Amino acid sequence: MISRNILIIICCLLCLLNFDKRVVIAQDPPAFSCGNSPYNPNTTTGRNYQTNLNFLLSTLSSNAALASTNGFYNFTAGNGNDPSSTVYGLFLCRGDVNTDVCAQCVETVSKRVVEYCGHQKSAIIWYIYCMLRYSNESMFSKADSNIKYYIWITQNVSDPGSFNPALGGMMDSIASQAANDRSGKKFAVNESVYSAFQRKIYAYGECTPDLLSDDCENCLRNAISYLPSCCNNSLGAIILVPSCKIRYDLYKFYNTVTSAPAPAPTPILLPPPPTPLTPASNTGDGGISKQTIVAIVIPVAAVVAIVLFALAFCIARRSRKRYDVIVETTVRESEISMVESLQYNFNAIQAATNNFALGNKIGEGGFGPVYQGTLPNGQVVAVKRLSRSSAQGIEEFKNEIVLVARLQHRNLVRLLGFCLEGEEKLLIYEFVQNKSLDNFLFDPEKRKLLDWSRRYKIIGGIARGLLYLHEDSRLKIVHRDLKAGNVLLDQNMNPKIADFGMARIFGIDQSEGNTSRIAGTFGYMAPEYALHGLFSVKSDVFSFGVLLFEIISGKKNSNFYQTNGADDLPSYAWRQWRAGTPLSLLDPSIGDSYARNEVIRSIHIGLLCVQDDVEERPTMASVVLMLNSYSVTLPTPNRPAFFGGGRTQSLPNELPESDKSTSTKSVPEKSLNEVSITKLYPR
Repeated sequence: MISRNILIIICCLLCLLNFDKRVVIAQDPPAFSCGNSPYNPNTTTGRNYQTNLNFLLSTLSSNAALASTNGFYNFTAGNGNDPSSTVYGLFLCRGDVNTDVCAQCVETVSKRVVEYCGHQKSAIIWYIYCMLRYSNESMFSKADSNIKYYIWITQNVSDPGSFNPALGGMMDSIASQAANDRSGKKFAVNESVYSAFQRKIYAYGECTPDLLSDDCENCLRNAISYLPSCCNNSLGAIILVPSCKIRYDLYKFYNTVTSAPAPAPTPILLPPPPTPLTPASNTGDGGISKQTIVAIVIPVAAVVAIVLFALAFCIARRSRKRYDVIVETTVRESEISMVESLQYNFNAIQAATNNFALGNKIGEGGFGPVYQGTLPNGQVVAVKRLSRSSAQGIEEFKNEIVLVARLQHRNLVRLLGFCLEGEEKLLIYEFVQNKSLDNFLFDPEKRKLLDWSRRYKIIGGIARGLLYLHEDSRLKIVHRDLKAGNVLLDQNMNPKIADFGMARIFGIDQSEGNTSRIAGTFGYMAPEYALHGLFSVKSDVFSFGVLLFEIISGKKNSNFYQTNGADDLPSYAWRQWRAGTPLSLLDPSIGDSYARNEVIRSIHIGLLCVQDDVEERPTMASVVLMLNSYSVTLPTPNRPAFFGGGRTQSLPNELPESDKSTSTKSVPEKSLNEVSITKLYPR
């Protein structure tokens, strides 16, 4: 007869073998908050808000399974017709977990947040592997430390004298590493030895990737500063704030490789190890020998393991099929709902712009005129009335709108929606108060408002906006018409790139990095694009370099040679650089209040961007890094691509009245491509 001890052992083995190998999402979240603060909850008002909230949560959940989200995604449900029902939301998965773990966590959290917060207008919920947040106010690209939660181990370290300095140094490194994480995740891990016995501390920190590097670092350091007051000498702790999170512990709780499967979460409060079972004696009343136990348990365990593995494999295959169908259906339904939420009524837009009155016209570009309008709720918008030469069908147009509308960044002008009426195609954008950059930069009086500090801030903002379009967004967008007129300035003089994604929306052929129609502005176009229709992210880098020189000098590239005897700004900057007098490029209206090293570094970066060889130009990720870090050594620039000379085929530097033109013109006989000469007036 098998003793009771053997039955217990077999039951334990069966339980271990039957343990679900998937990530286990905790039954209750470590922390959550409902309302604008934990002490001042607010409730939803109206059915539309709840409808948009449901759509938002569905969209977040469905996008978590996409590898392109990189563990982070934000979305807005609603439109400008009813701002009170608009819902903003985002999720952030821990930077060391893979897509499957992220998707499972977000799916669970998106369901549980409603259970915990009911009909609140805002909520934030943290789980082990992800965080989800929504609100009736936009939180994108804003550092928020208003809500704080602490979780710590009550047991203290035995040698705080060595533990605390090691922890402090490691956390300081974590804040810097996460803020400058080039992968785009704003995530960092570290470990440190703190005792003579080689005991280690493990830690990580993360921010929402939409934060600026400085904002991320400040958020993390703010969280770190609470450690002494809440968790002093504790063996482990977590501090949670809406925009960032830190954690440390004495065991390695994170994955060393991002793509590795994440382990099941281990509780922060580690229980003491279980007392080992005392083996039965070799003989005795009702006992059985150790050899017999082993002979029985091992075969039984092996058989159970094989059976469970086979069952798990079959269930996983069936679940995967069901999951694919569910995701496909959910995404399709989400896209339909998204289209409906973005579509505006034509009569409302017509009334908002006073029937597209000439007095409401604020700009004219290669894709059509732009009008200022005021919606019935008082919201001011900019309405772009697309010309009727687009070859796209209605469904294609709607699909591209949905894709571009999801691109959201603090340095991009936000696309609010669209309107269709017969052959009319309208795009509705947010209205940006301070008009366009060229309105300030090339005006003898207004340029004085742009001191060097503001100009350097504008340069950095444009670079970050382009980086988002090139690498950090769901789509890879090549702007193809970056210029001073397509950079708008908000009330705080922060730059916002306009007209991105127009090639997609307008239906211009852009397959295989090649286009049958060039949409751009002379003086900004890279030579390979202007001459051969070949475009890439490096085409935008070239345009950024030209724009950078314009911001530094306050001069317009297209007519610079008329007063300075140079072919263009890049060639003039190159000659001054070679002569050792780069500061002669600086706008005299700036005076002496400038940082010499910043100006010279900016000119250096500009020369790298306008190099003739496409491969030699840096990526925007490198440009952002070079602008923000003086520890990065910049390569030596080569001669820029000259439109008026050099080994690149020449294009006219200026067309008569080109900046006033609103129609499509052809390039002179040197090129057969069409070129759209555009000018976007202030919005």
